Amino acid sequence: MGLDEIKSLIALVGREPFQEFEFEAGDMRFRIRKDGPAPVFQAPVAAPIVMAASAPAPVHAIPAAPAALPALAATTDEPGIHYVTSPIVGTFYRSSNPTATPFTSPGDFVKPGQTLCIIEAMKLMNEIESDVAGEIVKVLVENGTPVEYGERLFAVRIG
Repeated sequence: MGLDEIKSLIALVGREPFQEFEFEAGDMRFRIRKDGPAPVFQAPVAAPIVMAASAPAPVHAIPAAPAALPALAATTDEPGIHYVTSPIVGTFYRSSNPTATPFTSPGDFVKPGQTLCIIEAMKLMNEIESDVAGEIVKVLVENGTPVEYGERLFAVRIG
């Protein structure tokens, strides 16, 4: 299993309602667990990022995006505001093409499952959907800019 397949599994866990996913094939074993706003990737200590462990080892939590975590922690959360985060690393687009109107703008009301944006990753266009109902308060990312895994994309006032 390559790094691209592992990234795809992490993205899948980020989109699905289950909290934990464990995978074992031959001498490779890993677990992805969501703890709070961003899923945490756990891997054998012997394997830094590339999964090539030779024997099962104790698992050690590795933050999914270490550089982004301090920035997220520094932001104070407002009561009643939900942040839609990026489930993958890629390029953020507010619309389906450069001439189209954005999927959503501040002041728009959204419902669960409604497309908010697209993140392009490895030449694939991934629609990012709202997981809550509410009003878009702010778009936190500029169109066409790179985003990290777990980065906040939209602020949504629940309700």
